[in-house]
Amino acid sequence: MPNLPKKLEQKLLERAKTNALRTLPEPKNQIDFSSNDYLGFGTNEDIYANTFQYLLGKGISHNGATGSRLISGNHSLYSDLENYLATFHQVERALVFNSGYDVNIGFFSAVPQRGDLVFYDELIHASIRDGIQMGHAKSCKFDHNDIEDLKAAIERNQSTAGADADIYVVTESVFSMDGDSPDLEALADYCSKNAYYLVVDEAHAVGVFGRKGTGLVQQLKIQEQVFARIVTFGKALGSHGAAVIGSGALIDYLLNFARSFIYTTGLPPHTIATIFSAYTFLGISNGLEQQKALKENITYFNSKIEKLGLRSIFISSNSAIQSCVISGNDEVKSIAKRLSDDGFDVKAILSPTVPEGKERLRFCLHSFNTKEEIGFMLQLLKNHLY
Repeated sequence: MPNLPKKLEQKLLERAKTNALRTLPEPKNQIDFSSNDYLGFGTNEDIYANTFQYLLGKGISHNGATGSRLISGNHSLYSDLENYLATFHQVERALVFNSGYDVNIGFFSAVPQRGDLVFYDELIHASIRDGIQMGHAKSCKFDHNDIEDLKAAIERNQSTAGADADIYVVTESVFSMDGDSPDLEALADYCSKNAYYLVVDEAHAVGVFGRKGTGLVQQLKIQEQVFARIVTFGKALGSHGAAVIGSGALIDYLLNFARSFIYTTGLPPHTIATIFSAYTFLGISNGLEQQKALKENITYFNSKIEKLGLRSIFISSNSAIQSCVISGNDEVKSIAKRLSDDGFDVKAILSPTVPEGKERLRFCLHSFNTKEEIGFMLQLLKNHLY
């Protein structure tokens, strides 16, 4: 077959020179501090069994969706799930997409229009950036979690926009690389007072924050001030897929104009049944117990880094994501390798995924991690660093 074009070969060589070349990891039997399975739902036997009972009860035995949702793929389980999501998240309607990436490129390429302005946090997820770039609105980033810089950016750009320009403000409730959160209440109040459209990606908050894991927006009781939320099912829900939740009119619009929804085969019934089972499991005692165990581990992790004198190299976070900044791809990969040799699965996050000089180890905490595992791993980290 033809060789790779020289320009592409050169890009791979440049990535290798900076020790940033990506490869697929081999599965290892290690203690998990890297997955997004915060509540252990990905391997939960009750959810697995409930999924099959749900499918049997609905009389569904076929494997695939058979087509896009607008043609033949809109099987009956979709309406069950979307109705449940709307009730659970206290919105009018929900629309399920195949992945969080599909949601973000579909939403942000279709909703903001030519002449509109989109202001996004500088650390927003790559999928949101891609969606914005695919659209026709003008976009501008603002300093991370800095509402004053947002206000200044809007003031600088608003005068050049047309009188009918709509303004969208985009953030995450929990940022995937830093694990921190913006002042959502202040953002919601600011956007409401100025008739701006606030969009919040809750990928890493659902299941972790809020009563029964509803997310940080509902924990703060600001859901009526948020134009749209993105919730994903591949993190704490332990499954796959994502949804936009908001008004009925917004969902109707996305049905008609979000290309990543329109032109793709739907999710198979088993996936939808798994998501439904995971969501309903959040509302029973076991789900609440796992959410409590995760919060206890987050508290313990933070207390332990204080006792070990590691606070200065960790980004402050009360979420399941805890990041230790270790500058340089070579250095952070070396520390990750040593922890791997010790039996701990901790991932190095390299530039260009994060800015150069902000490379880090990202620790993902789970309800099933023990305090002994957390304490021993952090002691090993200190030994490897100093």
